[in-house]
Amino acid sequence: MLSLIDKMCIFIAKLHSKFLSLNDAYEYNFTDKQLHFLIIGLFGMFLIFVLHPIFTLLAKTNHVMVISWLYVFTIILVITFAIEIGQGYSHSGVMDFKDIVFGVFGFMIMFAAFALFRMIVKGIIKLFKISK
Repeated sequence: MLSLIDKMCIFIAKLHSKFLSLNDAYEYNFTDKQLHFLIIGLFGMFLIFVLHPIFTLLAKTNHVMVISWLYVFTIILVITFAIEIGQGYSHSGVMDFKDIVFGVFGFMIMFAAFALFRMIVKGIIKLFKISK
């Protein structure tokens, strides 16, 4: 786990340095806070432009559950990483990537069981509607 976090930190530090060097090279003189504002804002808007059409299509084709799953899955990833980083920082537990994998896998298995149950219930309801 520590190796993954180290690699992520190194990657982000390199990106950060690259943006700072671009800022210096073109003499924009943005502060670190202003760069965060611009870069994260632009990245967020990029994600909106990419994801909104996909989610709109999913909603129009009655796949709202997929949107919900993607949202919850993202939150689960953030929470599990935060828990592991918190354990490593506070020494209240062992920071382990396998804990993240098992936590996410737990959500996926439980969601699969829910989806199967939901599919069976919807199938039964559809059969009753057809028989009437």
